[in-house]
Amino acid sequence: MRYNLLYVFDNLEFGGGERGFVQIINSLNRTRYKIMVACLPTEVFIEKVKGNEVQINSVDMRNRFNPMAILRLVNLMKREDVDIVHSQGVRADFFARMAAKLARVPVVVSTVQMPVEGFNVNTIKKLIYTALNRFSEHFVDGFIVVSDALEKMMIEKQRIESQRVVKIYNGIEIDEYRMDYDKEAIHVKSSLREEMGLKKDIPIIGVIGRLVWQKGFEYFIEAIPGLLKKFKDARFLIVGEGKLEEELKLKSKRLGLEDKLIFTGFRSDIKEVLASIDVFVMPSLLEGLPMTLLEAMAMGTPIVATDIDGITEVLDNGKTGLLVPPKDTKALTDAITYLLVHSDKAYQIGLTARKVVEERFRVDVMVQKVEEVYEELLRQNCDQVND
Repeated sequence: MRYNLLYVFDNLEFGGGERGFVQIINSLNRTRYKIMVACLPTEVFIEKVKGNEVQINSVDMRNRFNPMAILRLVNLMKREDVDIVHSQGVRADFFARMAAKLARVPVVVSTVQMPVEGFNVNTIKKLIYTALNRFSEHFVDGFIVVSDALEKMMIEKQRIESQRVVKIYNGIEIDEYRMDYDKEAIHVKSSLREEMGLKKDIPIIGVIGRLVWQKGFEYFIEAIPGLLKKFKDARFLIVGEGKLEEELKLKSKRLGLEDKLIFTGFRSDIKEVLASIDVFVMPSLLEGLPMTLLEAMAMGTPIVATDIDGITEVLDNGKTGLLVPPKDTKALTDAITYLLVHSDKAYQIGLTARKVVEERFRVDVMVQKVEEVYEELLRQNCDQVND
């Protein structure tokens, strides 16, 4: 039997969550599932799923209080006789859950990459979002979480039954991330250094991600003056786009870093970026299980990251990366300095991180486990109908 599967996500920004859905969409068995998507059909997303027999339906979910979005989803689910709805993101979750309930979709799945508590909104909005999320959770058959911390939060704080929560780590297409074991050759082959006109011996330190408060990029910027005292020729990259871009640029200007810090905007060549930099920094304040962290590990790029849930589950301090307290600019500066000075140690850390990803965070394993969730929930629904 072939099932009709609808993915729902807002796609306002193409981050790790959207990347995960693309991986699943491109890998699932087409003889078993007909795949449909409801989202804002951005150019980036369309390009990444092109040629994979995906039916894309444009649904605008930018406004949280939009009954028309629910109505459009209900009509789509009924018209296509959808068997499984799988959503991600607080807005998309609410719309998809309500529509699935009204359309009587047999199986509803939600992936939680970031809790609603992580939204950067005022207190009243956060209370409303939380209430709507808690209400719509009752219509979900299975939750997929990406870390131990999220699993614990769902079960202990939100009182979701443990049998409805499944932890599935994000995955990486490990064969596409070829760590060059000749560390000198990594920079020689990097197109990004050529693009920026930088020699191979100039240190490059970078962050990658959406320019939002959770990523803590302001602390990376604050660490740069201290690093320039020791590495005066170093260059720094912020790769990504988001609502804090102008604020971060103003901060850079106030610190006199215009010639040293480069805002690249969104880039699709993340592997090349990671091959170009000497240290990848993740100064986050809140994470689920960051896809970019896995990418850096897969490339063997030395990492400095904050000691928070979602990161500590992946990185082993001193073995696969260096961990520092969040919001601690001095600790961040010291850790980056250590990796730049001790290049042999940095290389070994990167090599060990690569091996961890190979063992624990493969995309084929992730997709297989997601499909197992679908099959189990379909079986449970069939049993209920027969009863």
